[in-house]
Amino acid sequence: MIAFRVEEWRAWAPGVATEQEWQAWARSPCVLPDHQQQPECLSLPPMQRRRLSRLARMTMEVASPLCGDDEQLPFVFASRHGETTRTFNLLGDVAGEQPLSPTHFGLSVHNAIAGQWSLLRGQRGESVAIAGEADTFEHAMLEASTLLAAGASSVLAVIAEEVPPDAYNGWITDVPFSYAVALRLGRADAATPGTIWQLDLDRQDGDTPPCPWPHALDFLRALQTSTPTLQHAWKKRRWQWQRT
Repeated sequence: MIAFRVEEWRAWAPGVATEQEWQAWARSPCVLPDHQQQPECLSLPPMQRRRLSRLARMTMEVASPLCGDDEQLPFVFASRHGETTRTFNLLGDVAGEQPLSPTHFGLSVHNAIAGQWSLLRGQRGESVAIAGEADTFEHAMLEASTLLAAGASSVLAVIAEEVPPDAYNGWITDVPFSYAVALRLGRADAATPGTIWQLDLDRQDGDTPPCPWPHALDFLRALQTSTPTLQHAWKKRRWQWQRT
């Protein structure tokens, strides 16, 4: 079992960005229309943000308010699918026997967004990029907890997914709309404001219906509605969340 404090959070999805808008969504969750809207990302100069992919802009939008300009925080970036749009375009170039852009290829790899965060924000500390299955969110929390246990006072974790190109329909079914969730996590024993959560992992032996929403969004619902417990099952893993 691990425990940590959620000190602050930010989230973005098409048409939903403020705390009040997320509270309304949490009370009545629904699939949001995704028309390729992207956040303005005003924390970065225009020349820097224009070079970012949509997934990178989403990440910067939610992460930037949680990290001060003079602050160095360990950074965990988590995404099950990563830069599907950029990768699909590269595959199209391969199929069309066109030369690949080294820049586009370099920015398609899974740790590219973590690297962009470090460069654009002058972050010199640890950064980790992970990809798992439908419970990538929980694995990101485990990664963040190890950084807290290693001595970090706070850790910034971002979980982000983008609706993939139509060619992936039927293959990628766990991204109802594009979203990014950033959590600033602290140690459970620290005397700082925030909500303490415990996370435990059990073996899943029976057939438990999967969570109807991506795990990060379901956790965000719990934060907004003061839900005391929630459960996320995936294959042989059952994740138990408890607010303390």
